Amino acid sequence: MAVSERFVTRGIVTAAALSLVLTGCAKSESDGDKGKTGAGPAASAASVQPSDGAGCTLQAAGYPKIDLKTAKIGFSQSEKEANPFRIAETQSIKDEAAKLGISSGNLLVTNAQSDLNKQISDIKSMLDQGAQALIVAPLNSDGLQPALDAAKAKKVPVITIDRKVTSQPCTDYLTFIGSNFVQQGERAADQMIRVTGGKAKVAILLGASGNNVTTDRTKGFKDKIASSSGIEIVAEQTGEFDRSKGQAVMEQLLQSNPEINAVYAENDEMGIGAVNAIKAADKKAGTDIKIVSIDGTRNAVKLITTGGYNAVVESNPRFGPLAFQTLQQFLDGTAIPANVIISDDEYDETNAKDKVGNAY
Repeated sequence: MAVSERFVTRGIVTAAALSLVLTGCAKSESDGDKGKTGAGPAASAASVQPSDGAGCTLQAAGYPKIDLKTAKIGFSQSEKEANPFRIAETQSIKDEAAKLGISSGNLLVTNAQSDLNKQISDIKSMLDQGAQALIVAPLNSDGLQPALDAAKAKKVPVITIDRKVTSQPCTDYLTFIGSNFVQQGERAADQMIRVTGGKAKVAILLGASGNNVTTDRTKGFKDKIASSSGIEIVAEQTGEFDRSKGQAVMEQLLQSNPEINAVYAENDEMGIGAVNAIKAADKKAGTDIKIVSIDGTRNAVKLITTGGYNAVVESNPRFGPLAFQTLQQFLDGTAIPANVIISDDEYDETNAKDKVGNAY
């Protein structure tokens, strides 16, 4: 028997709720609840945790028990904080550490600036500085093994957030905390079908290559769009999750494919870049060309309220409470599942005005 890994919207969860999930007692949502945005649709189970209690435990993994309040904790951010997602993510880690009483001197924070070698070096540096636990936002799904090996050699537990790595949970790292990215793509496709009436020539602005977020969001969207015979994907190109690159790519795509009347952007920054390109082409974003994206940034949600954007599927960046609570549960002896999947909200013209305060 298995259980769904589930949390509530916006990454805010009580310790009791977390304990239910990690011990295999949380109930999966009913089919009738899926896709609703009021309390946030729960992600479907990706890797499930057996209810018999088997899983990654402190004893089985062989890590020493530490006191989070006095321990030195490291956080490795993958990308520059020009992106609202990264700003909110880092701030969430800092805020939760402060809430727990972890001194600023005991929280080590680094930023890899989108350089994999620097992220490996950052993690090793924090280990050299005495980090006793690590929270890592991986740049890529592959390539971090040298850093994970270094942490393992020093018996330092690692929790990964927002992007999965191809290494082994409980062996190379403890667990992944993040969204169901395939489901995000599916929900974006549902919104695209809705806002276009099932008829469109769609351009996809792909995220950065080399990580599961791009792969999964693309798969979920394409698989769901395939059920709508009136929607055709006419172009796809990477904008690397960047606003300026998204704009440049969209400008090129509009020139080479003037029939495009809908855009699926795999993050809001590229979606906003597309808006700028559409305006430059003397067309109306949200009307002449429909736009659906993933993230939940305040800038994108505000555009929905003015009609310049159509829908946004949230990708929750507020990992601080979940990361520290999961780590504490592990240190207390609770079995930790391979994946802790959070719930993400959704914004469209029916709720954006009321929910803009929830955006980041």
